[in-house]
Amino acid sequence: MTRRWSVFSAGWGLALAVLIAGPWAGLGASMGAGEALAEERPAVEPVLSTYEAFFRAGSLDRIEGGAPLTYVVQTRGWSGKDAATPPPAEAADEHLTLTVQADGQAVLARKGHQLGAFPASVGNPVIMYFMETTLRDMARQSGGSPFYIRNRLKEALLRAAERQEVTVERGAGTKPAERVTIHPFAGDAERDRMGGFRDMSLSVTFSEEVPGEIVALEAAAPDDAGDAESGYRHSLRLEGETDAGQQQGSLTR
Repeated sequence: MTRRWSVFSAGWGLALAVLIAGPWAGLGASMGAGEALAEERPAVEPVLSTYEAFFRAGSLDRIEGGAPLTYVVQTRGWSGKDAATPPPAEAADEHLTLTVQADGQAVLARKGHQLGAFPASVGNPVIMYFMETTLRDMARQSGGSPFYIRNRLKEALLRAAERQEVTVERGAGTKPAERVTIHPFAGDAERDRMGGFRDMSLSVTFSEEVPGEIVALEAAAPDDAGDAESGYRHSLRLEGETDAGQQQGSLTR
């Protein structure tokens, strides 16, 4: 396993290839096996593991082909260690669309351009887009190795996470949801070289009562001086969904 922080990869010019062959190529390899074992699960569904909460197999099963799901994408701020590097201009909101086709393919598109097509049976591919764009942004701002960052993200998905029961507004009512948050670099040996990214959190808010199940994804880090307002923030939110309130929080596996 790569443990080097300072080697920056030039391979990010192949962004689409990285997107398609990203976390699902390694982390997601077992998702098909999870589907095969579905019938063996006990009658009372266990608490989802951290990995299962982010990479939700079968989350597109109830979506019929046709109208796309739209996610609002926001990216802003700077958490790199080099304060002399000018932060990027705050980007305007963008929209990511997800369409489940009649042939069983889930197609992601941004600005009218297709990013990739994935088997809808595997799950909602917006999580892969979120993880890879967050990873790319962190590598660019911090100067770190994307391979090192990816490995730390994978490890964090196998550890305990913060979990909160929340509700989300949908239409005229609210739906129950859960927010799961990880801190990939807490205690990392290379923390001091990451700038504000050393304290980055990644969270997913999901609900089985919402199309595609993923309500929101967010990566947030303070700047190197600890200021959250000017630090990096990257989020995707299902259009039309907002947090209605937090019910309770807990720390589980």
